[in-house]
Amino acid sequence: MIKREVRLRFAPSPTGYLHVGGLRTALFNYLFAKQNNGKIILRIEDTDQKRLVKDSIDKIIASLKWIGIDFDEGPHTKNQNKGPYAQSERLDLYRENVVSLIEKGYAYTCLYPDERILQISQDESLKKSAAEYDKKFKDNRPEDSISNMKKKNSVVRLAMPANENILVKDLIRGNLKFDSSLLDDPIIIKSDGYPTYHFANVVDDHHMKISHVIRGEEWLPSLPKHIHLYKCFNWEIPEFAHLPLLLNHDRTKLSKRQGDVAVEDYIKKGYFRESLVNFIALLGWHESNNREFYTMNDLIDAFSLKRVQSSGAIFDIKKLNWINQHYLRQKSSNEIIQLSKNHIPSDWSVNEKMVDLIKDKTQTIEELKEDLKIFFRTPENLKKKLEQNFPSSTISNIQASMIKNLEKYSHIDKEIFNQIMKKVAEESDCKGKSLWQPVRLMLTGQARGPELLGFMQAIGIQECINRLKDVK
Repeated sequence: MIKREVRLRFAPSPTGYLHVGGLRTALFNYLFAKQNNGKIILRIEDTDQKRLVKDSIDKIIASLKWIGIDFDEGPHTKNQNKGPYAQSERLDLYRENVVSLIEKGYAYTCLYPDERILQISQDESLKKSAAEYDKKFKDNRPEDSISNMKKKNSVVRLAMPANENILVKDLIRGNLKFDSSLLDDPIIIKSDGYPTYHFANVVDDHHMKISHVIRGEEWLPSLPKHIHLYKCFNWEIPEFAHLPLLLNHDRTKLSKRQGDVAVEDYIKKGYFRESLVNFIALLGWHESNNREFYTMNDLIDAFSLKRVQSSGAIFDIKKLNWINQHYLRQKSSNEIIQLSKNHIPSDWSVNEKMVDLIKDKTQTIEELKEDLKIFFRTPENLKKKLEQNFPSSTISNIQASMIKNLEKYSHIDKEIFNQIMKKVAEESDCKGKSLWQPVRLMLTGQARGPELLGFMQAIGIQECINRLKDVK
């Protein structure tokens, strides 16, 4: 038996942003393809014309490119061997194949008068009973069904077999069995002439020679319909793997109501691509050694569908932040400055010393912006805050002594810093917390924060003097 070439596809709908669940599907397809010396294809499933969003395709492609997923074929690649790769450009192929199905008695056309269309749109119960009502067209002659396809408001349904067990092996869930008597006859061509997902994805997967279909668990109920279609055409059936759902902490399906779900949102917030790839890969998959950190090449070597769980995976933003912090710590401060340019105000002159002081405690670029504020915003309303904890005479003495001693120097190092603090302690008759906390508050506006000498070096002596003078 000739071994089938490994070919996978990621097929998003251009109805909005790239969902993190979609990214997980794209990543797992990519890893499996590359690990098996196969190819991955990007296909655009734009048959739902009413829900198309302008520029959605470009944004989805841009997000995938940013992540580092390179496609071997697709609408944006030089290789157009199995194209076109947008379903809206493949309507002739669908029509040719649906006619073939009708001629063989595996599909039939139903006519929808305007009145019925209106009733169904207004009554949910009629939508549910439509499939049963339409079975009256099932016995129409194939030539009549083909003729009726040309009429207004006609749809084509797939004739599901009666009382048959449809068997299929899922690479994640094992052997599955579906009772065909529990399934409606699904619409495969809509009244606008466009195919539904059920029909288009099977036809496209066959003609694009897809060997493995890795997709989300939400498509599992559709699997028997797709298997039946393959059998109707007598086509080779690809291997299927259905990934677990992504869940919120309360185990409900991941939704925007409980946090960001668009890949664009995480890019805008300054998450690193290696962090997002690493985190997404661990949503439902892990090695037996419970390793936490992977590069893309590491994942290509290690990934296995055998280690993908069938139960839902919790989308834990705290873990993403922890992983992002790991990668942030590995970067030089200069590299972090370059990566953060689009996230911090243009008038902030961030230097490496500032980043050195805060990067070990910072998890994201968004947090970095918050943590950097103390270097650029002069503390406000400090007098009241200081007087709530220290006598006003103590504050005045420390303030005056710090200014006087700092003005003697043009720079500050550890030796000078120790000399200054020793002198201020003598002149203000303060020591310990009574000395150090007021100084820290006057300079940073915070009771806790970066190491004080490093902070003073980062903003410079003159800025230290200016802040001390502003405490009124």
